[in-house]
Amino acid sequence: MPEPERSSRRGRPDVAGFFDAATNSVQYVVTDPATRCAAIIDPVLDFDPMSGAVSTRSADALLDHIARHGATLQHILDTHPHADHLSAAGYLRDRTGVPIATGARVVEVQRLWRDIYNLPPDFPVDGSQWDRLFADGERFAIGEIEVDVLFTPGHTLASVAFVAGDAAFVHDTVFMPDSGTARADFPGGCARTLWRSIQRLMALPDATRLFTGHDYCPGGRPPRWESTVAEQKAHNAHLVGQTEDTFVAMREARDRTLPLPALMLHALQVNIRGGRLPEPEDNGRRYLKIPLGAPGLGGEEVAEPAS
Repeated sequence: MPEPERSSRRGRPDVAGFFDAATNSVQYVVTDPATRCAAIIDPVLDFDPMSGAVSTRSADALLDHIARHGATLQHILDTHPHADHLSAAGYLRDRTGVPIATGARVVEVQRLWRDIYNLPPDFPVDGSQWDRLFADGERFAIGEIEVDVLFTPGHTLASVAFVAGDAAFVHDTVFMPDSGTARADFPGGCARTLWRSIQRLMALPDATRLFTGHDYCPGGRPPRWESTVAEQKAHNAHLVGQTEDTFVAMREARDRTLPLPALMLHALQVNIRGGRLPEPEDNGRRYLKIPLGAPGLGGEEVAEPAS
């Protein structure tokens, strides 16, 4: 699909980033300064895997920020079904009534992970957990600032970037220039597809502000999450001097050395539900399932114990 015209990218939203040190994730509140309408992007639901405790501290901080700045929440957005943190989109939807949205190809991720988790056949894989599913090239607005939706898969099947005025929220395609790019070895991921998605982003105007979904603070530096297209093209450790083929070889070799994210198997069963926990069972408690030895996740098939 042709790239959206640059005229649609006029406007400079106010962007506040909130770094979650537990998952190295960045959440965003994006506000149109003219209308004070706001969107939340990639909110985190706090989860302690050791105790199973869930809290809404991080999500509530986003709402507090919006209230303190006299803004009105208009959208709750996820760029993709995250593998490293639980999404707070469902909680925020229930708390505020504001619609939640993500990319349209989330239905493919739902189908894939329904099988991995062996969820019931009637588990909906039509994206109905969200109020809106965005296709590539769709537009919506945060106040008076038009937002272009760019399909940017590779890290996941369903990843999208949101380009709001001069700001692009690029999830886990590129990180800060000293950190490089996202892994592409999750089920449905593809390093070659990731390279091509990154090229879509690098075709944006050089001054476009890029806001990434994670920062891993290399060398112990403080967390950072804002760069520009020009900075990425000049300095990204995984892009400078690379061709498509050399990038794919580098990315695939690197991915083979990486462990799975600590919360991956916890998070996906929540995130394919639009950021909602599984329903309570007959004792009133909610449970997360951990598949043992699922193919494609780096584990071995579980052998039956000897009788």
